Amino acid sequence: MVKVMWVSVLALVAALLLVTVEKIPVAEGVTCSVTELSPCLAAFMSSSPPSASCCAKLREQKPCLCGYMRNPSLRQYVTSPNAKKVSNSCKVASPNC
Repeated sequence: MVKVMWVSVLALVAALLLVTVEKIPVAEGVTCSVTELSPCLAAFMSSSPPSASCCAKLREQKPCLCGYMRNPSLRQYVTSPNAKKVSNSCKVASPNC
């Protein structure tokens, strides 16, 4: 029952993120869209280790991380302890925003 609830919560969070976030272009040619981090969702929301595709996307989206941190809808997810563990595992330094 608890596992089903977590899956439901994760699905809801993913759906909310898809609906509430706009794509924001940055100077480096990266299109900032939090949906690009979907391979990291399980790692962000649990103690699962990040996949190689998660790390690749996290590195790709690094120029966007400050924007995600400033967004009140996303801040709690991208600054969570699990998100920090994912960044460390992927060797992606947290930006100074």
